Amino acid sequence: MLRTGAEYLESLRDGRRVYLGAELITDVTSHPAFRNSARSFADLYDHKRAAENIEAMSFEENGVRYPIWFLQPKNKDDLRRRSEGHRRIARWSYGLLGRSPDHVASFITGLAMRPDLFETNRKGFGDNLRGYYNHMRAHDLYSSYVVLAPQGTRNPELYNRDIKKVPALQVTKETDSGIVLNGMKMLGTGAVFSDVTWVGNLLPLAPDQKSQAVTCALPMSSPGLSIWARKSFERPAVSRIDNPFSSRFDESDAVVVFENVHVPWERVFLLDDPIFSREMYFRTPSHIMGNHQSVVRFHEKLRFILGLAHTAAELNDVLQVPAVREVLGKLAASEAGLRAMISGSIEDSERIPEGFEHVNRRELYAALYWCTGNYHLIAETVRELLGAGPFQMPADSSFLADGALRATFDAYWAGPKGTAEDRHRFMKVAWDYLGSELAGRHGQYEKFYAGPQFVHAFYNFGNCPWDDLKGPVETVMNELAYPDAAAPANAAE
Repeated sequence: MLRTGAEYLESLRDGRRVYLGAELITDVTSHPAFRNSARSFADLYDHKRAAENIEAMSFEENGVRYPIWFLQPKNKDDLRRRSEGHRRIARWSYGLLGRSPDHVASFITGLAMRPDLFETNRKGFGDNLRGYYNHMRAHDLYSSYVVLAPQGTRNPELYNRDIKKVPALQVTKETDSGIVLNGMKMLGTGAVFSDVTWVGNLLPLAPDQKSQAVTCALPMSSPGLSIWARKSFERPAVSRIDNPFSSRFDESDAVVVFENVHVPWERVFLLDDPIFSREMYFRTPSHIMGNHQSVVRFHEKLRFILGLAHTAAELNDVLQVPAVREVLGKLAASEAGLRAMISGSIEDSERIPEGFEHVNRRELYAALYWCTGNYHLIAETVRELLGAGPFQMPADSSFLADGALRATFDAYWAGPKGTAEDRHRFMKVAWDYLGSELAGRHGQYEKFYAGPQFVHAFYNFGNCPWDDLKGPVETVMNELAYPDAAAPANAAE
């Protein structure tokens, strides 16, 4: 099934509880803090179904069409199809929706390639996982996830501290019908707009944190569940002209609070195993499939930023300046390099015994490391190309309705290349993308959306074939024929 945008919006009117400060919001599709962004998510569903996209954005099985991100790849062509689906979603959203519907779905699809692993935790959990994967794709559901404990409550062995009060999510009861959850979990990016959320752990747990070792899934409208959203960037956006992205692409971030939330057994996939609670994502293709979406999205974002950079140079008539060309050339090289890493991860794909194929781990993690470490440098570089241009624009676009003010603006704000309107349009687009409060959030997001930089370094260290790399070094060392040491002199001589 492929949902329409209207069907998706209707699914959000489910009585979920969203807190924006003290305000309780029960319909995000009509509230000024969320309605335009909800519509942007709905547009993704309609784009996916459009005649010109449906073949690329879905696959058919037993006469039914499912979103392409639920395809379990068996060859390179499947990997290419998945990558193209991620690319189109990212292009339609200008790379600004990091947790778009194809992200968490890719994690779950990867986990479902190895349901046998979950049977070793408790009998039936593998069947639960397989059933949930089928449920997700059959109903074209959008899932967010909360897979981090709150700051200050994480593994005490790693931080060398005692934790007296633990608000982190944990299982407080098991019943015949399921489990009961209490506590809080972060970071629910997209939770406001998702149908369901996946609960798990992407950070290590201590051996005595068994009660936190739970992996399950539940609807956002579950009784006792509340979504505490951060400040909305959409709500204060003046207009689409003044805030072309903040006004409609704020995916939101949230802490999700669980107060005696019941989860039925068929939606529980792991309990009481702190080690496997995290390792499940790495012992299956899950982590790399989810983060393949991330780097494809980042690539589309980078392409858009390069477009901003070149347009800035054109409008300021500095495209012929050697130093500017050098900056643009370095940006172009970065984009080409990232594109090559993404393509290489597919062409050097790896097979698993279950008959599935996934992208190359080393090349995927190299791309992820590069993306999370370089976004702030790229954004700063392009902001330098903007100069003071964004601050020369009128406070908002209300002056456009005044004939006299508009005439003055047209006369004095024109530049060496482009009319005043050209410059106004561009500066609003560029600043909202790279300099606004939404842009500041993206700068922080791109640093940490997949963990801090040192974690990515460990991924690259752990997946590097060091023995293969050292082999030639050892060969050369062994070829150096050292003479035997001279026999010690006879002390009697």
